[in-house]
Amino acid sequence: MANIYDSAYDLEKAIRGSEEFQNLKVAYEAVMNDESAKQMFENFRDTQMELQEKQMQGLEITEEEVEKARQVVELVQQHQDISKLMEEEQRLNLVINDVSQIITKPLEELYGVPEEPTE
Repeated sequence: MANIYDSAYDLEKAIRGSEEFQNLKVAYEAVMNDESAKQMFENFRDTQMELQEKQMQGLEITEEEVEKARQVVELVQQHQDISKLMEEEQRLNLVINDVSQIITKPLEELYGVPEEPTE
């Protein structure tokens, strides 16, 4: 039986070689090579991280912060290269989520799928 880590590294290589990853890489490079798009994208990522950190710390997110985040999202979605990057990232995330479901299947089968609470 193959070493599980060897299989994981094979999976990493497969992801790197996938069309989804290659498309993401091209889209990322397009954004990084355009200074205004790069700055806009980094601002978007910083805003995302700030809100996630506050959420994880159990801190309240103000209406002002929500509005700022909404404006940042609207701005980046209007930029063609950033919008393309976000689409490609979503496509790769779908693949990774599918793979995650496949590799956790033995645990699901062992423990069973938790039942939804009934009201």
